[in-house]
This record gives sequence, C-alpha cells and structure tokens, in this order.
Amino acid sequence: MTTPRGTPAAFDWLARAQQEPQQAHREWQERGSALLPLGKRFNSVCLPAPIVYAGVGTDDLDVVARTLAELLCGPVIHNAPQNTYYALVEKYPTARWAYPDEAPMLGTGHFLSIPASDLRGPTGLHWAVRPRIVGDLCPVPSVAALVHIARSARSRGHR
Repeated sequence: MTTPRGTPAAFDWLARAQQEPQQAHREWQERGSALLPLGKRFNSVCLPAPIVYAGVGTDDLDVVARTLAELLCGPVIHNAPQNTYYALVEKYPTARWAYPDEAPMLGTGHFLSIPASDLRGPTGLHWAVRPRIVGDLCPVPSVAALVHIARSARSRGHR
C-alpha cells in the first residue's frame, strides 16, 4: 500500500494512532512531520544523545544509526536540533519503566513529532532507523539494555 509522500504501510499503521489518520498523512505531506498521540499504538523513550553515544560507544552518526538498528531492532527518530533520540516502543506501563530520570518513557497524554518516511537526516527531525514493517517497534527490554550499558559506561568514565 502506498500513501502520500511514498509512505509505506508501516507509516499508515503509525498514522492510525490518530483518530483521523488522514490528518497525519496531510501533515507528512505538507510539513514533513506529523504530531501523533502516544499510548494508543506505541510509546516512546526519550534518549538524550549523550546516553545514546555512551551506549553505542561513539558519536559518529552513521555508526550510531547502524548500531541502534542492530541493538534496538525497531524505529528510532533523531531530533538533531534537540540532541535527542526517540525509540518507538510497544505500549508499556510508564510507571514500571526503570529509567524515568535518565531516559523518560512517554505514553498516554504525550505527543511526538513523527518525521515523514523520506526524512533521513543528518539535520533536523529525521529517522535514524526507519520502521520496516507494520507494527515495527523497539522491544522495551532492548531500550532498557541500551540505557543500562550507557549508565555503566558513564560510571567507568567513558563518554
């Protein structure tokens, strides 16, 4: 299925987080990003770039993107101006998330700007790792492992 701006089925699935999915498609077409509610189809973990770089062992953006794809097995947005990554994760009770201070999990009541399918960076809001299939999300334990690795690396004095 192809939708506006060459959006594959995975993006149509994301758009259905909104009550009116066509609104998301219009926003992607007109603005390059769509504001989607969290907690309905997916949550997001806000990963400050220093945590990501400590977890993957580098700040080389190409290496970071490849490593995040391998470690998290799901879509990740990079907001370059805010120096933050957002891992899209399965719905999960945010109160049970182990790292609320370092890498908050955002769910019901929050919204996230989701870039259009063709926004690949390296500047602005873009995909570090694009969704591959319908329902493609990072497993919560994988994101928790990345934060744990970063915490350990930082306590040892690395990045």
